[in-house]
Amino acid sequence: MEERKVLDKAQQPKATGDMDTEAFRRYGHEVVDWIADYLANVGSYPVLARTAPGDIQRTLPAQPSKQPEAMEDILADIDRIIMPGITHWNSPGFLAYFGITGSGPGILGEMLSGALNVNAMLWRTSPAATELEQVTLDWLRQMLGLPSPLFGVINDSASSGTMYALAAAREAIPGLHIRQQGMSGRPEVPRLRYYASQEAHSSVEKAGIVLGVGQEGLRKIGVDSTFRLDVAQLEQAIEQDFAAGWQPFAVVATVGTTSTTSVDPVPQIADICKRYNLWLHIDGAYGGSAAVDPTMRWVLDGCERADTLIVNPHKWLFTPIDCSVFYTRKPDVVKAAFSLIPEYLRNTESADDAIPNLMDYGTSLGRRFRSLKLWMIMRYFGQEGLAARIHEHIRLGQLVAEWVGESPNFELMAPTPFSTVCFRAHPKGLDDEALLDALNERIMNNINVTGRFFLSHTRLHGKFTIRIAIGNVRTAEQDIRVLWEAIQAELARAHDVQ
Repeated sequence: MEERKVLDKAQQPKATGDMDTEAFRRYGHEVVDWIADYLANVGSYPVLARTAPGDIQRTLPAQPSKQPEAMEDILADIDRIIMPGITHWNSPGFLAYFGITGSGPGILGEMLSGALNVNAMLWRTSPAATELEQVTLDWLRQMLGLPSPLFGVINDSASSGTMYALAAAREAIPGLHIRQQGMSGRPEVPRLRYYASQEAHSSVEKAGIVLGVGQEGLRKIGVDSTFRLDVAQLEQAIEQDFAAGWQPFAVVATVGTTSTTSVDPVPQIADICKRYNLWLHIDGAYGGSAAVDPTMRWVLDGCERADTLIVNPHKWLFTPIDCSVFYTRKPDVVKAAFSLIPEYLRNTESADDAIPNLMDYGTSLGRRFRSLKLWMIMRYFGQEGLAARIHEHIRLGQLVAEWVGESPNFELMAPTPFSTVCFRAHPKGLDDEALLDALNERIMNNINVTGRFFLSHTRLHGKFTIRIAIGNVRTAEQDIRVLWEAIQAELARAHDVQ
């Protein structure tokens, strides 16, 4: 006969309260022990989940439980059901996309945030959450070497921040009153246009879809030989659009593009924006964090002139996702684009402009206590500790780029300004592009199948390009050396090379 698990007091018939504190304490210790063991052994898991589509869903019951289930069984199912379907972003072998890390202090911060469970929509709904966010983001501003004053809020993603920036840019267009009157059915409203490079993140284009500007409202500008936005093309496009009856209103520049981590020439772009009175938004979601290392401050050159700027601590400051920082020099314009206070949210503090209500700077009313984890990380590591880790990642990226450059069988496909290396295998005598694409895709897939590493790819000038993105706090030089040996071995197996 199957042993019946003992249920907690809160699970007994007619019980109406929460889990009692002693049960919570017991399970909490078990969960923390599980997390500690997981972090200690995360490198031993296959990085990429080895499940087929639908496997997890088929393992789960089709109907919800009618009766309480023992917490023992629930926790056991984390290992039995959930873990086989996890791709381990915390693994030192996760080198795809942009490596992210849930660091120890950040995980503890998330636990505390979950326990406090505040909604920081208004100052009064949790003053500590609002004020800690302001102080923490000012600390980060100082670490990045950005000027004061900058107003900052934390969003879920850079995608949200880019949409908010472009909404503010649209609000700043004089005389259109789009917030009140909309855009449709108004012949006096010209077609709006904004600009970004061909290498800009897809969220830049999605923002135009959401804001009613449309995909045609984004004009993608060509790039130079190092994948940076071509400023001459930008200015020519703006002049052409003015002449054709468009209303240019914003430019999005990128500090660390998704494919190659190129850095657009922000100072020159800022000059153009000033000349034509355009809003300048900087997507520094990836590369911006590097500026906490004083030797990398150059990446934010010109960003002090931006109207809005995004940096993602959940990409390269070891903060559990989600934590995207949105800065602006013009909080009044951002607030004018979004602030809407129904009667049930009015309060005496809101009358004071010096007391911000974070709900006024975007579409989200509910706001998690995201600053707590970032605050704990910044205090735990300190700026010197954060800078040292970023500096080491960049050193490792340069080391890989050096290995690629020295090999007769591989080639760099883009410069390596940070710690992401774009390259491909190109053995001597093999110049057929279709065969080279197939060879590199096979090498990448074979590396991923082993489970030790996870790599991703892009296309540069139409050519299949492998990316090694180093950004995880647990990735060490030994991991990178093992990966490089594995890549060379895969090439030798796939193609006859010396």
